[in-house]
Amino acid sequence: MYEGPVPDPRFPGLRRRGFLAAAGGVAGLGALALAGCTGPAGDAAEGGGKPRRGGKLRAAFAGGGASETLDPHLANLFADAARAKALFDKLADFGADLAAEPRLAASWEPNAALDRWTVRLRKATFHNGKPVTARDVLYSFRRIADPKKAFRAKASLEPLDLKASRAADEHTVEFALKRPTAEFPNILAAFGAYIVPDGATDFDTKPVGSGPFRFVSFTPGRSAVFRRNDDYWDGAPYLEQLEFLVANEESARLNSLLGGQVEYAHELTPTTARAHEGRGQIEIVRLRNSAMQAFAMKTDRPPFDDKRVREAFFLLTDRKELVDGALSGAGEIGNDLFGKGYEYYADGLPQREQDLDRARHLLKKAGADGLRVTLDTSAVAAGFTESAAIFRDQAAKAGVRVKVAMGSKDSYWQDTLDSGTLCCYRSGAMPIESHFSQRLLSGSTTNATKWHHKDFDALYQQAQSTRNKEDRAAVYARMQRRLYTEGGFLVWGFADWILGTARTVRGVAHRAPANTLDWARFDKVWLA
Repeated sequence: MYEGPVPDPRFPGLRRRGFLAAAGGVAGLGALALAGCTGPAGDAAEGGGKPRRGGKLRAAFAGGGASETLDPHLANLFADAARAKALFDKLADFGADLAAEPRLAASWEPNAALDRWTVRLRKATFHNGKPVTARDVLYSFRRIADPKKAFRAKASLEPLDLKASRAADEHTVEFALKRPTAEFPNILAAFGAYIVPDGATDFDTKPVGSGPFRFVSFTPGRSAVFRRNDDYWDGAPYLEQLEFLVANEESARLNSLLGGQVEYAHELTPTTARAHEGRGQIEIVRLRNSAMQAFAMKTDRPPFDDKRVREAFFLLTDRKELVDGALSGAGEIGNDLFGKGYEYYADGLPQREQDLDRARHLLKKAGADGLRVTLDTSAVAAGFTESAAIFRDQAAKAGVRVKVAMGSKDSYWQDTLDSGTLCCYRSGAMPIESHFSQRLLSGSTTNATKWHHKDFDALYQQAQSTRNKEDRAAVYARMQRRLYTEGGFLVWGFADWILGTARTVRGVAHRAPANTLDWARFDKVWLA
């Protein structure tokens, strides 16, 4: 039998942590009637005062240059995601605890076999006044799943049989799945799984969404201006206007905030936070342990196609020195696995310590004495250049010569996805199974380590279709043990995500990791 979901008073039928409970038959799941989310729980009032309507907030983010787009299905960077969630909605999104919470979906209900789910939509309208319908949902998902395209959420939607899925009526979608999938709500909340109008293809000149803000203007690599959607189903935003400005240098974002050119600066460094915290000029917001910090080794090419070399790199790393030096201590050490503290995280594995003798032995066995390797980095993210320099010195102690190569801030992520052998890497929050599906399956579109193993793909599919929660956790643990032993992500730390705001800004969530619902949620922010 299914174990009953642990009740959350905000969302009846949802578990407090992570996923729907599935531990046997269907009794106990039933129909999941979901209340709407009216704001960042426990966070919206942080900063104090009564919400005030009006005003324009300008937010500075690192961007992607002239190739930027407002197509929500192509969102990859944090700037893309922040703009997308202002214009568009998903059927569900992740709360601060990585539990799927309802957005455009009003309810979801499985059949007895867990291979067909019925989703009922809440009443919502697009910016052109047309209602959000089941046809729009199916169009959006089928567009993402187009085999000729490389949309971010495609791998996450893989369990869906979209040819067999149908609109039962205007507000009801019957999703057919290729296999039983107990964690179906995570598919609805997948990064990039936004709902767009049926037939929509033009997203850069006049995008139409159902989100809290309406489109005004967009200049790729520079600015996007949106205005309040007074008809938003979750309540009109307090702000009259919202402008996203691109500033790739952290110093530019900080100086713009200090100079009053922006009211919100995304991704500041720990050094900046220490210098300005409590000084009264700006407010510093720390989203604790939000960002995985890692080096990505490409496992399909020398020297990292030899798992002994990968293990040697795990062992030559001093994680505490990296956290203290690159993050100024603003975080905690990692253990070569994503998702520390999330549901299904394999916290029982031994914490890796630096072992230079063992690292040298493994390199010698692999014929890699005197190994030389290039480490790609960039000032595109806080701590990247610092971690590269620290790691270069650590590797030298094991006889490895690391050449640090500085890449373009505008194209770093695309450049390092397929090129090079070793690069600095980071990630915001997502469920562990989403990390698997988006980055570690043979068909994943953002597989930075080129981890292509059919047996690993099969384990993922087994976990997704395993009814019993404990059995499913065991499969995830097996997958993580494999990655811990021979994976391509050298996860050395988990950093605080640091934001800066003007002292007049209120309603910024303080406990929402990056990539979750309440992160960069400007519809609940106001200016005092």
